[in-house]
Amino acid sequence: ARAYPLQILLWHEIVNDRVAGRPVAVTYCPLCNSTVAFSRSLGGQTLDFGATGVLRNSDLVMYDRQTFTWWQQLTGEGVVGQLTGRRLKPLGSQILSWRRFRTLHPGGRVLSRETGFQRDYGSTPYVLYEGSNDPYLFRDRPDETLPATERVAAIPTGRRGAVVYPFSRLRREAPINDAIGQRPIVVFFDSRVASPLDDATIAQGDRVGSASVFYRSLDGSELSFVPDERRGVFRDRQTGSSWTMTGLAVAGPLSGSRLRPLRHDDQFWFALAAFYPRAEIRR
Repeated sequence: ARAYPLQILLWHEIVNDRVAGRPVAVTYCPLCNSTVAFSRSLGGQTLDFGATGVLRNSDLVMYDRQTFTWWQQLTGEGVVGQLTGRRLKPLGSQILSWRRFRTLHPGGRVLSRETGFQRDYGSTPYVLYEGSNDPYLFRDRPDETLPATERVAAIPTGRRGAVVYPFSRLRREAPINDAIGQRPIVVFFDSRVASPLDDATIAQGDRVGSASVFYRSLDGSELSFVPDERRGVFRDRQTGSSWTMTGLAVAGPLSGSRLRPLRHDDQFWFALAAFYPRAEIRR
């Protein structure tokens, strides 16, 4: 397992890495709060990414150093240049607190602050951006169906569609047992994850939480989940097994089993709505 601290990513936005031999790009746009990991392999070549310094709908526009194509971070789509119209393959990722990552992955590796750059890691230049409902450098009028900077767990369902679970609902009701089409899914939620876009010291930021989404079918059986007395832990009704935010069963008859993750992202509503105008909000 690899961890990429948001306290580093909010300063650099892109990490080019290899995980188990696979070239990956781990990206974060602070203005949209969108964290997306991609494969760097496309059309038989390996791409390396950097930030153009340009925004579209307030979202980071990346470029690759091989063809100089510009790429939209939130969607992974080539928007200018040789590879316009191509799409990067998104990879599963999720937001965890450092405490939870360290507990669940004691042998995991974490990106070091020894980056070769002088940055004030652990602090944020985006003080009080969290919950401001005034998206920075967003030129259009935000979709008002939800507050602009309401955090949502978004599952893309097509080039312009997505299923969206507002964090305001997740705080009340998680875990949420649901289905997208014929696919039974579950949305987990951990309320204790701090925002990197609130207090000047990230560790003191507002506890905004994070979500994770999984298929809830396992070996042909459909599971349903309820909260556990421990935060960030859930039980299935069928066997009473305990599951973590990473979809791993850690106690009970299914201990050692793992749910298959469903690609999703935690982001601000205004950004999701700008790129996925057919999003379905499940409130």
